[in-house]
Amino acid sequence: MPNAEISDLRHRRPDHGVTRDTLAGWGRYPTIDAESIEPYNEDGVVQAISDPPRLGLIPRGAGRSYGDSSLAPRVIRSSRLDRFIRFDEASGLLTCCSGVTLAEILKIFVPRGWFLPVTPGTKFVTVGGAIASDVHGKNHHLDGSFSDHLSSITVATACEGIITCTREHHASLFHATCGGMGLTGFILEATFRLKPVRSSLIEQQTFQAGNIEEALDLFEEYRERTYSVAWIDCLSTGRALGRSLLMLGEHAQEGALTIRQRPRLAIPVDLPGWLLNRYSIQAFNGLYYRRGNKRSVDLVHYDAFFYPLDRIGHWNRLYGKRGFVQYQLVIPKEYGLEGLTAIIERIVTSKRGSFLSVLKAFGRGNDNPLSFPMEGYTLALDFKVDDGLFDFLDELDAIVMAHGGRLYLTKDSRMSEEVFKQGYPRWREFMETRRAYGADGVFNSLQSQRLGI
Repeated sequence: MPNAEISDLRHRRPDHGVTRDTLAGWGRYPTIDAESIEPYNEDGVVQAISDPPRLGLIPRGAGRSYGDSSLAPRVIRSSRLDRFIRFDEASGLLTCCSGVTLAEILKIFVPRGWFLPVTPGTKFVTVGGAIASDVHGKNHHLDGSFSDHLSSITVATACEGIITCTREHHASLFHATCGGMGLTGFILEATFRLKPVRSSLIEQQTFQAGNIEEALDLFEEYRERTYSVAWIDCLSTGRALGRSLLMLGEHAQEGALTIRQRPRLAIPVDLPGWLLNRYSIQAFNGLYYRRGNKRSVDLVHYDAFFYPLDRIGHWNRLYGKRGFVQYQLVIPKEYGLEGLTAIIERIVTSKRGSFLSVLKAFGRGNDNPLSFPMEGYTLALDFKVDDGLFDFLDELDAIVMAHGGRLYLTKDSRMSEEVFKQGYPRWREFMETRRAYGADGVFNSLQSQRLGI
């Protein structure tokens, strides 16, 4: 029914709690001992923002950002703010609280014929986190970022109370909050548009690319396909440098609208760090590349296409107790081949390898000052933390900066202030909005302090 009211997913008493926790991002580096506040309603959020000590408070959703962007001496969690408010069957407009996860949206709405307009590589993130990170997906080249599908957001600010903002009303707050890493206020609610689908299946077509140049050519050749992503072998050399599997996807027009309920494999303990090394990654890369038959077509569930790692519980334990860093860069399209070649060559010579190496094509960026995407190519890499890692990543930073690129704040745990401000030239505009709404005196994370914002 149009404008149908949707009840809470679960009943909770109107209270809130405060605990002490050791917190980390999904990369498990770094960690911090923090005070965790869990408000149940808007009043609880406002109280947490106004309670002294004010400085050093940051919103935190499901904890799936990789580094230190949701870490601070005090965190205000959205886990209890998980209500669906309304949905319009005619337009696909959904309004929900910020603590609702993408997994919960899929569970309720896929059987009704609706899907997310944009989704990252995990469904276990909150709506608030998706907005704060301005997440992108395999369809950015056509459909942009998550925020591009927002109609409005409601934000609890430090000095102006609760504000509902749009691209026309409190526009600077809207744009700064989208991609603003929780540094403008606490997102309470959001309204955005879902997309209609006829099936939960994806028509997936796989291509082998013999090297990075062939991979970029394939992205260009199939730029009109809705979804595209490539896995890259970052240890292959010579003419096979950057050999890849490109996967294209379209929503199938026929098939059941089902949610996959299979038991998940889980990593029960931290694995020894030495298990992930050049040789084990090289062996995996060879097997994975050969499994992709050139131009093969398959029907796969959306879960397998969009969220392959979600099927492995606690997969971040693969990297050992010291954790890992996910390093995600974007390089403008005109320097894509040159920049990516230099990055992959440096990884090869380092003999580090990356267990996860994912390449996507971006379309044009948006008007959010700290949004990550720009027209070009983005590469995400996982490296286990060891004694020489950060010096190595500094070298990659220099390559990215030399080619006019930048790094993704949601994945970052070690970027320098200089690299950040060079990559995000509108940071001063962002700071002006922070000051205008009093956020600079309240909302700060370990990341924002490190980056000088």
